[in-house]
Amino acid sequence: MKDADRQTRSHLMALFERHGYNPRRELGQNFLIDVNLVEFIARSAEIDERDVVLEVGAGTGGMTAFLVQGAGHVVSVELDENVFPLAQEAVQHADNVTLLKTDILKNKNTLSPAVMEVVQEKLDSIPNSRLKLVSNLPYNVATPVVSNLVATDLPWKRMVITIQLELGQRMAARPKSSHYGALSAWLQAQCFVKVLKTLGPQVFWPRPKVNSAIVLLRPQHERRKAIGDRDFYQDFVRRLFHQRRKLMRGVLRGMYRKQIDKSVISDILAEMEFPESARAEAQSVDRLVALSKRIQKAVKASDAIDGLKDQ
Repeated sequence: MKDADRQTRSHLMALFERHGYNPRRELGQNFLIDVNLVEFIARSAEIDERDVVLEVGAGTGGMTAFLVQGAGHVVSVELDENVFPLAQEAVQHADNVTLLKTDILKNKNTLSPAVMEVVQEKLDSIPNSRLKLVSNLPYNVATPVVSNLVATDLPWKRMVITIQLELGQRMAARPKSSHYGALSAWLQAQCFVKVLKTLGPQVFWPRPKVNSAIVLLRPQHERRKAIGDRDFYQDFVRRLFHQRRKLMRGVLRGMYRKQIDKSVISDILAEMEFPESARAEAQSVDRLVALSKRIQKAVKASDAIDGLKDQ
């Protein structure tokens, strides 16, 4: 069976009808039925034999069949036990693919250790290996998959993903725009992010109720290194943007009220020349990184003083 045939709406409808089940919306199953777009995604990923490709949401294996043609190895994850055998059938003749019937997430903040173990094993087996995430991501796991993968120390080199358009806009948003928030600040502090293409509902089956986008992410190692403590920074932007439209001075005082005196917050903002009217939604990513590091320094200094008092 040709890959193009496998990706058509009529083929998928007949396939599901023959097996007696329907796509599961609760799992975010919207299958990409435009073979040209599948090829565009694979081409944009610039895959070669050095690459271990992680695919989340194998579905019926349509994209997986494209990925195995160029990758060193493909690790493809599918949670739905109904479609898993269909993915197996699609790549049954490939010897460079591992299909895993499991959840990509252990929980909201953690990727599955079992999946990451397989990924690491495949990376170790290929000289000068690189990790790439190439997926038509189920909408319900897109944010934690991308955010958590960026948070790891795995040698990922590129992500080319299909996600909800609004999420793609949030990832790539600039300060003062309505989509700019914690996710924007977290990803752009360490990645290049670009929306490559906007997709209408008609290129999927079943049709989603929203537009989608193909998004590219590439790591920027020097920017990532400049963050320092990434755990602190991630928590910092998450909490700061929870009240993105409020004055930043008041939000920061509330965030660190148990650790830093409010006068210290005021002094830091004055030293960094933030105006009284400063709000998180208007700050550049670089400014947020610098502010996070200055706040963390003050927290550590306060903790040290408290430690001396307790002696």
